Amino acid sequence: VIACPDALALATPTAITVGVGKAAREGVLFKNATALELTAGITTVVFDKTGTLTEGKPALTDVIPAAGVSEGDLLHYAASADEPSQHPLAEAIVRGAKERGVEVHPPDTFDSVPGHGVVATMHGKKVLIGNKKLMDRERVVVSDLEASVSELAAKGRTAMYVAVDGKPAGLVAVADTIRPSAVEAVKALHSIGVKTVMLTGDNRHTAEAVAKQIGMDTVLAEVLPEDKANQVKKLQSNGGKVAMVGDGVNDAPALAEAEVGIAIGAGTDVAVETADVVLVKNNPADVARSIHLAKAVRGKIKQNLFWAAIYNVIAIPIAAGMLYNSLGILLKPEFAALAMSASTITVTFNALLLNRVKFVQPD
Repeated sequence: VIACPDALALATPTAITVGVGKAAREGVLFKNATALELTAGITTVVFDKTGTLTEGKPALTDVIPAAGVSEGDLLHYAASADEPSQHPLAEAIVRGAKERGVEVHPPDTFDSVPGHGVVATMHGKKVLIGNKKLMDRERVVVSDLEASVSELAAKGRTAMYVAVDGKPAGLVAVADTIRPSAVEAVKALHSIGVKTVMLTGDNRHTAEAVAKQIGMDTVLAEVLPEDKANQVKKLQSNGGKVAMVGDGVNDAPALAEAEVGIAIGAGTDVAVETADVVLVKNNPADVARSIHLAKAVRGKIKQNLFWAAIYNVIAIPIAAGMLYNSLGILLKPEFAALAMSASTITVTFNALLLNRVKFVQPD
């Protein structure tokens, strides 16, 4: 699972091996030794929101039609426009509409605008569903709905505008369940002095409401998928050693850009392949455990380098006769062999102590 780095192999082969065993039991997979070493130096962890801090299974919660529009018509247009989309929020709207008995038909044309929403045509009408950026781009005035958007965002719900032929038709809102382990993950990271950042394409009010529930230090909201890697670069330029935690295709560039990319095990193949570390149990709390374990392994490497060196520093001069003329002391071959064996036993026993590592628990 982990290749021992050549430079450390003589002094610390056991330290790396035992570290892997401990990590495996905790549900953390380090793909290589470099990932293990870099993880020990992480100072900032960036979390994608949907599917990482949340369950990734949002549900339709609110349907707010504009004046003169029925709830059924609003849901029909919104769900039908979203029907071809594979985005979790779109799937939640389609699923919610069907559960409410609303007919959903594939649109005549469909265009997904990354970071904005969907533009579709159906029944000879142009239908938009997405965020404020999409409405502004299409010059749709939605000022009458902004108060409702703020109220929904304060509850941690993601509201999407719906417009038909250039006129606002209303709002549909979805909410995703926060993973129970997300709060534990953030507390555990704070307890070891690591800063936390939430990175999301959601509007700022919704993102801040979710971040407040979890206890995040910083929120980067309304970030387009192609800008996630740039946000990681900015954090790095401020001197941070950044780990990015994500699960989706859109997270892959940011995972590659960070010092350490960490993928949720149940995420997409692209994310798992790009990442350096995989959380096998899909538990965000394992991020803190991986950093704690990596620091423990690095500590053992340094200790074992010391013990491997100190035997040679002491024994080689004696074996060379440095003390023979003055004190008559000469290291016999059998004692040299014993000292060498003692060195191996010392570093091996010290490395085995990694099995006794106690992970820091959040307060």
